[in-house]
Amino acid sequence: MWLISSLVPALGFSLVQFAEMSAEAARSHPLVQALVHLTAGAAGGVACVVSGQPFDTIKVKMQTFPTMYRGFFDCSVRTYQQEGLHGLYQGTTPALLANVAENAVLFACYGFCQQLVRQLFGLSSGLELSDLHSALAGSFSSVFSSMVLCPAELVKCRMQALHEMTVTGQTALSRHSSTWATVKSIFQSEGLLGFFQGLTSTWLREVPGYFFFFGGYEVSRSFFTQAGQCKEDLGSLPLTVSGGMGGACFWLAVYPIDSVKSRIQVLSMAGRQDGFLLSFLHILRTEGFTALYHGLIPTVIRALPSNGALFLAYEMTRKRLTGLLDRTP
Repeated sequence: MWLISSLVPALGFSLVQFAEMSAEAARSHPLVQALVHLTAGAAGGVACVVSGQPFDTIKVKMQTFPTMYRGFFDCSVRTYQQEGLHGLYQGTTPALLANVAENAVLFACYGFCQQLVRQLFGLSSGLELSDLHSALAGSFSSVFSSMVLCPAELVKCRMQALHEMTVTGQTALSRHSSTWATVKSIFQSEGLLGFFQGLTSTWLREVPGYFFFFGGYEVSRSFFTQAGQCKEDLGSLPLTVSGGMGGACFWLAVYPIDSVKSRIQVLSMAGRQDGFLLSFLHILRTEGFTALYHGLIPTVIRALPSNGALFLAYEMTRKRLTGLLDRTP
């Protein structure tokens, strides 16, 4: 109840007005729904990072320096030997900020975008939304979440590849530089716009990626839903598996785009990089198409538990907050 009391004033009406609303009216209020989705999305973002950060670190290293490591196992062992356990969790703070901010905005906008899709297709109720409609809503909502994701992910990627950038002499930063030192370096050398290096690549990844992300999740939930049952009745295991499937679909669909984005964001430490298209063509010309898939294995391995944890935390938090609203007199 304390959460409801703290959130309600932010919606533009007092606790007295809120108390006078019926439980149904409070639950259906669009701003209340947005805050429920925002809070649940933030919880999902934390769960995602905590369960998958080491795999993400290996992914970024292999994407940015594909010739330095022989594969996933080699990169993992050498990172641990050279940097210790801390090296595998390098960039966790900006990763938490990135995922909490992204998923909070993503899921807050997801509810609104579902209503938008419903109106575009002339549906009378949200219950009529198909898996395809939900996939479109997820794609639309990623346009907004990318704006908060890009700066935090830029800092995360640079911190994850600091060791390699230092070894190759492409940065003056120490490989043990803090989050704040990395942020300050970006601002001093590139200004405020420097935090949006790779924004175009981020949009190119997120918009189609989240179509497959939410599409894979909803299709998987439909598969687990028995006759006479609704998706809301699914237990923890089907939700976790469905979330993992959504994450795997995301990365299998857009991984080459993410590889280009990671290079732009990391290598821009050594100087301004070409845009997405020129960077993409340069990789194809000099390293071949397979270079765009370096790090795919740890990414898909990570996607299964981390995105399963994301959706499980999201659904449980959303249901918990909705239950609190239902019990509000």
